[in-house]
Amino acid sequence: MIQADTLKPGWKLVKFGDVVRLSKERAANPEAEGIERYVGLEHIDPDDLRIRRWGLVAEGTTFTSKFKPGQVLFGKRRAYQRKVAVADFEGVCSGDIYVFESANPSVLLPELLPFICQTDRFFEYAVGTSSGSLSPRTNWTSLAKFEFALPPLKEQKQFINLLSNIDNTFECINYLAHSIFNLHEAYIVRKLSEIYRNVPTVSLSDMADVQYGLTINSKRRNANLEIPYLRVANVQRANLNLDEIKYTGKLEGDETFLLHKGDVLIVEGHADSNEVGRSAVWLEDETEMFHQNHLIRVRCQSQLIPEYLCSFINSKFGRNYFRSCAKSTSGLNTLNSTVVKLLKIPVPTVKQQQLLVETSKEYVQAYTSLLKRLNELKVIKQCFLAKLEVRDVQRSQHRRSLHP
Repeated sequence: MIQADTLKPGWKLVKFGDVVRLSKERAANPEAEGIERYVGLEHIDPDDLRIRRWGLVAEGTTFTSKFKPGQVLFGKRRAYQRKVAVADFEGVCSGDIYVFESANPSVLLPELLPFICQTDRFFEYAVGTSSGSLSPRTNWTSLAKFEFALPPLKEQKQFINLLSNIDNTFECINYLAHSIFNLHEAYIVRKLSEIYRNVPTVSLSDMADVQYGLTINSKRRNANLEIPYLRVANVQRANLNLDEIKYTGKLEGDETFLLHKGDVLIVEGHADSNEVGRSAVWLEDETEMFHQNHLIRVRCQSQLIPEYLCSFINSKFGRNYFRSCAKSTSGLNTLNSTVVKLLKIPVPTVKQQQLLVETSKEYVQAYTSLLKRLNELKVIKQCFLAKLEVRDVQRSQHRRSLHP
């Protein structure tokens, strides 16, 4: 809890409900009022203040909570998802979204409100005051009691300027990253279309060895020697995420499931049909690594470059094939090794494959570099958001030393 004597000079301790108003404006018939768009929780992205998607009222909606440009939309259901956005159009929203506005712009500048709602303390408080097991919700009565340190107007303007500039920079880099991603996709499709016209296709089984991964069980987990293994979560489209690796024991005969440099990994099953068959290449040659049975490993012959195969699988040609072949069972879309073996792929000369791969790498490097910049901006923004909570501890300690 914030103590009044630990505040920075000019800052004051306030309750959220004293400086923020919960809008209760309704639109009983949105279409008749000329409202065109509606927003649900699914339209708000975590940690993104912009609303990038919406539904059309004309296509039907039961939402009646009205919002206007400049108001803040806060997802009260599952607050841990960190969904806050600033409206830049008029619309109606889900009952699981609160509509906030500054109660007095001469006390709390409206532009600062969304950033206050993005602070870790606010989210922690919202989550801590939520009730319900499957779909926890916070409530206005609790949120109104949230206490935070409010800077004077001059400093509010400084925070708004800094945080808005960070968001604007993020938006520009994010747009550039998406543009490069789309250019890369277009390049791959164009080159593969040219190859299709000039090169006959062959079954993947004629150019590579296809094998399921290791079945992980308790016997292996209890073995003394532990070796890391890759799961579906580790295999993203065209790259491997090695942030969280699981470990298993090693038994006699398991060497068959050790990865070799250049092995192509294909996701066997996923709830999202668009993610079935996504692929990445294992490029390490020193690290001992297994792959679990929900990943299909493809080991290419010398005439087929692994990165070329991965590019083909992740292209619209590979995605369409796997999506059409996937079987849906209990909400999970799955492939099998036979489907992978029967994949028809055009195999041009090694030189042509290398040209596609090298150009593709340049796109990927540019895209990856921009993603790194975006992550750095997220960290910088969090640092400034944290400053909204900074208290002048040294000043407080000095005061206590003078008045024991």
